Amino acid sequence: DLVALLLLSLSRYRGFTLFLTFLFYTSYHLSRKPISIVKSQLHRNCSTLIRPPNLNGTDNETWCDWAPFDKDNYQTLFGAVDNSFLVAYAIGMFFSGIFGERVPLRYYLTIGMLLSGLFTCLFGLGFYLNIHSIWYYAFVQAMNGLVQTTGWPAVVACVGNWFGKGKRGFIMGVWNSHTSVGNILGSLIAGVFVSSAWGMSFIVPGIIIASTGVLCFFFLVESETMLIAVYGQEDNEKEPLLQNSSSNEIFSSPGQSNSISSEPAEEHTKAISFCGALRIPGVMEFSLCLLFAKLVSYTFLYWLPLYIANVAHFDPKEAGDMSTLFDVGGIVGGIVAGLVSDQTGGRASTCCVMLILAAPMLFLYNHIGQYSLATTIGMLLVCGALVNGPYALITTAVSADLGTHESLRGNSRALSTVTAIIDGTGSIGAALGPLLAGLISPTGWNNVFFMLVTADILACLLLSRLVYKEVRGWCGHSPRHRG
Repeated sequence: DLVALLLLSLSRYRGFTLFLTFLFYTSYHLSRKPISIVKSQLHRNCSTLIRPPNLNGTDNETWCDWAPFDKDNYQTLFGAVDNSFLVAYAIGMFFSGIFGERVPLRYYLTIGMLLSGLFTCLFGLGFYLNIHSIWYYAFVQAMNGLVQTTGWPAVVACVGNWFGKGKRGFIMGVWNSHTSVGNILGSLIAGVFVSSAWGMSFIVPGIIIASTGVLCFFFLVESETMLIAVYGQEDNEKEPLLQNSSSNEIFSSPGQSNSISSEPAEEHTKAISFCGALRIPGVMEFSLCLLFAKLVSYTFLYWLPLYIANVAHFDPKEAGDMSTLFDVGGIVGGIVAGLVSDQTGGRASTCCVMLILAAPMLFLYNHIGQYSLATTIGMLLVCGALVNGPYALITTAVSADLGTHESLRGNSRALSTVTAIIDGTGSIGAALGPLLAGLISPTGWNNVFFMLVTADILACLLLSRLVYKEVRGWCGHSPRHRG
């Protein structure tokens, strides 16, 4: 009958939506990664290479470099290119969530991915068009950063619409591995072309993300209420999954299997304001914590291949391949963080413990990480898990929890805005990290790692009030709430 068909369709589309949004955000990160791989090709140690006899020019030290990155200030220029993307991303993110609450998510994601594919390809075309202007590369990266803000609030809102809080940490921990999978695939794809024609390192990922945009347009179902409408049901005939119920409450108990809940859910059509979202308990603390957590994560994202190439003396492709181990560790860290926080109910405590452990591990990686290949692999996996675990938990389960907080009284139109505020604040740190790394690295990599350890400690301290509240809850002094 109709109800049985609806329940079966909801179950299938839940999994299908999880897969699609995973694919979409994998392509977002896949298209961001090539710049970190190509850096070591744009500025190389030319003295170790054989110069072609027919090459024009007299500068023997920079003949193999790509202008304008052939000067002594190349690290500053790399930092400027990175920050063109990241600053635009951070600014745009605060507005993206507001648009995401008011525009159909399917159209929003489709347009974002098509434009991101365009600008990613334009960066790669600089190789074939022989463009050597820093302003061109900075402008293309800035525009790409702006359109990439369409991704995160929209995909989190889609998943939040389909899954309740019951196992949200674990489900989103597994789902959030798209970040690391995208970084890994982006590194591997860029590495294939980096030594021969680095322009293709951007063009191929650009084509991939544009293609996923087409898939989004034809196949994404934004929420279960849309599917119910297809079967002739009214939107208010049942409560959306992003309320405080468990995701499996969509299915009625055996004695009630012949009907969807007859109690209409209160429908809120007015999207939450920016200031209203800031007043949700926990939003400010987790946003500021993510600022420093993302500073560390994005410094690794943009500078780890160059660090490995400089310190361990790997070639650009080997350094790029080795850097993917950090993201492999990040996959494990995100899943473990989600699982532990589900079992304990302590989102903040889980983040804090991982941040405390990450600080000494970063220090050790800088000092002993390059002693042997086995040490490098082991330290990269451990650091990746501890750095990306809290980052993954805050941007997924915590954001979804806060976007459906009990103080909202059932308003289902806050998730995208809350997600954008948290990730937008974190993106300020994402912009600062690579910028500071570009400014500090000429003074020595030790100073860069000192900055990263300091940021980890600050991120941990910002959660101290929420951790104290959770611990008191475990001791029976006050009720404990996730998020």
